[in-house]
Amino acid sequence: MEPDRLNSPSTFTMDLEVMGNELQFVQDPNSKHLGTTVWDASLVFAKFLEKNSRRGKFSPEKLKGKRVIELGAGCGVAGFGMALLGCDVVMTDQVEVLPLLMRNVERNTSRITQKNSASESFGSVQVAELSWGNEDHIRAVDPPFNYIIGTDIVYKEDLLEPLLQTIFALSGPKTAILLGYEIRSTSVHEQMVEMWKRHFEVKLVPNSKMDSTYQHPSIQLFIMRLKPPYAEKIVERTDQELDEVETAENTARVVDEKVDTNEVRSSEEKGKNCSLSANVEENCEPVPLPQNGKLTDWEARRYGSMAARLLHDVKIT
Repeated sequence: MEPDRLNSPSTFTMDLEVMGNELQFVQDPNSKHLGTTVWDASLVFAKFLEKNSRRGKFSPEKLKGKRVIELGAGCGVAGFGMALLGCDVVMTDQVEVLPLLMRNVERNTSRITQKNSASESFGSVQVAELSWGNEDHIRAVDPPFNYIIGTDIVYKEDLLEPLLQTIFALSGPKTAILLGYEIRSTSVHEQMVEMWKRHFEVKLVPNSKMDSTYQHPSIQLFIMRLKPPYAEKIVERTDQELDEVETAENTARVVDEKVDTNEVRSSEEKGKNCSLSANVEENCEPVPLPQNGKLTDWEARRYGSMAARLLHDVKIT
């Protein structure tokens, strides 16, 4: 694990209130996989949705029934934010993470559905394996999606290209991509932003749109859509796929007709049948220490993260 991880190794559950629902996420910070820890960008993402859910494009009225896929879902925090607004969410990750993810899905789905007022607006959540670039995994989740989401999923340069190609494969011409990201490496960050701007129309969510508590200068939220040339390629790909489906249906119809004819002949002769069976606009200042000297859980997480990052750069001689 990275030395500046945001959760204590002794913390195996994390409680989070989202849209009036008390959710609880199991995590395993001691595992060798980064996906088994709740990272702060997912909390910022979920609370951003909560703040902007009363009206506009993130309201339940706008999102009800929309198809969402979460890449690198980890513990599933961001995906539940979308599901609580009425979306049908497919949470994906590598196979090693799926047991913990499914446990969180079962636990929190049960909590939500037992609360009648919340279950009416709750969409659905499914879990699937998806390794970026794996064509079989991508076909299995049945793209395209209305929204592609992810939080803290980029931390190495060699992940950028597989992520980009996976986003292309999961997108339709009107797909929106929502990504939350904490800057840890300047090099990775610069390459990532350059890649996004080359292929997408990129908007950086201002801090004024985020929850007043769940935000931090190093955590950014991106809202992106494919630029016209790439969106047009998606349209061409979709048209081609539709043509292939139509061709396959026509072929099947011809086969059916031949089979029907053969069935009559065969029935007469032998009595047998046959069948055929898609720039931060504002800066956020670090949270000041409260006057009563007590820190909230969020403040403690952030100060711990900053301290770990500073200590990581200290050399003892």
